[in-house]
Amino acid sequence: MSRSTDAEATRGGLKIVEDATCTFCGCVCDDIELHVQDDHIVKAKKACVLGTSWFLNHEVEDVPSCRIEGRPASVEEGIERAAKILYEARYPLIYGLSDTTCESQRVAVSIADWIGANLDTTTSVCHGPSGMAFQGVGEVTCSLGEVRNRADLIIFWGSNPAESHPRHFTRYSLMPKGMFVPGGRKDRTCVVIDVRKTKSARAADVFIPIRPRKDFEALWTLRALAAEIEVDLEQVERETGQPLVVWQDLMDRMKAARFGVIFFGMGLTMTRGKHANSEALLALTRDMNRHTRFVCKPNRGHGNVTGADNVVSWRTGFPFGVNLGRGYPRFNPGEYTASDVLANREADAAMIIASDPMANFSQPAREHLKSIPYVALDPKETPTTRAATVAFTVATYGINVAGTAYRMDDVPIPLRPAFDSPHPSDYEILRGIERRVQKWYAAEVRSGRWEV
Repeated sequence: MSRSTDAEATRGGLKIVEDATCTFCGCVCDDIELHVQDDHIVKAKKACVLGTSWFLNHEVEDVPSCRIEGRPASVEEGIERAAKILYEARYPLIYGLSDTTCESQRVAVSIADWIGANLDTTTSVCHGPSGMAFQGVGEVTCSLGEVRNRADLIIFWGSNPAESHPRHFTRYSLMPKGMFVPGGRKDRTCVVIDVRKTKSARAADVFIPIRPRKDFEALWTLRALAAEIEVDLEQVERETGQPLVVWQDLMDRMKAARFGVIFFGMGLTMTRGKHANSEALLALTRDMNRHTRFVCKPNRGHGNVTGADNVVSWRTGFPFGVNLGRGYPRFNPGEYTASDVLANREADAAMIIASDPMANFSQPAREHLKSIPYVALDPKETPTTRAATVAFTVATYGINVAGTAYRMDDVPIPLRPAFDSPHPSDYEILRGIERRVQKWYAAEVRSGRWEV
């Protein structure tokens, strides 16, 4: 809840928002205290360096809420044009979704269903391989609260939370005193496995450097040791870059733990092996439960990318890379994922929500996106919004817009906005587009062109 005195509210003075939620990264910390002065955040207590920058550098863009082909336009005009672009497309694409509320994500999935679109999230370019592995192997999981209160062995594999999730150590994993680890850091052992000595590795009790692109081999070595299967000493060292004694020591620590957890990042999922790496790690975690309690969690990046996975899964049965063109969902990463649909020059229209593919997709994908009509929704001007046929400047979720975001452990967190924005929320824009699409669809059904 937010609190402020009547005098401060009438004078436009200091406003304090307690238990605000930071949506910068997947930790989604919900204990931030924001100090707001004249619609500007001047202090963010408890926020990490990334969260502080996110809040204190937030400024509402002084630009039109809608631009059509570069010229200012009314929001209503923009919604009409955007809906027409999507409805008339034969093979539309909807992409992004990771930096907006679950409520907006739900409407975006509805639009995709109405128009028979390809639906994809930024998961496809980060933890997409993990999503594929979950379906094949399953996931032994827990909440970050359980990690905080129970974990006495914490392994970070291909992940560098000291720089990507600065409060991960202090709030959820290494430092906090928990119910069954009252000594906090003293009661925990930290292992970091990576190809280089990162900032996180400096905080670890054990650092194991492995050969680049050899995560799969290392994980299967551990699986063999967990099952007490004999392995070739020379081959292990040649493949992983570490002698067998190092992996045996790690396995002994894992078996001796009361509650072990593995956090893994894109250093595992986006290197050689991809979903096979994730499958091996998930299978290792499952194997370890024959000896002790062990869980694993991906360290997710964007604030609500976990929410995007959940919402798309609720509505379609799959987390990303879904095609709805036949009236039912089909899942096939590599064919229906955004980077591939664009690079293969298949999409003839697109809607990009809270994402910037023009800045990070391949050159063929960017060139094709620029050649087709597309709609972009974002709080800030980006290369993607600049090239869009219809560009909406929207309010920022978590700062200007309430709603729901999912923490990396699949726990929903409510958002408490600090102040209003003169721009509409992307939820309002998407609802407007959905209503028009529904109206046109209903008209064509009545005319007999479409069958329900």
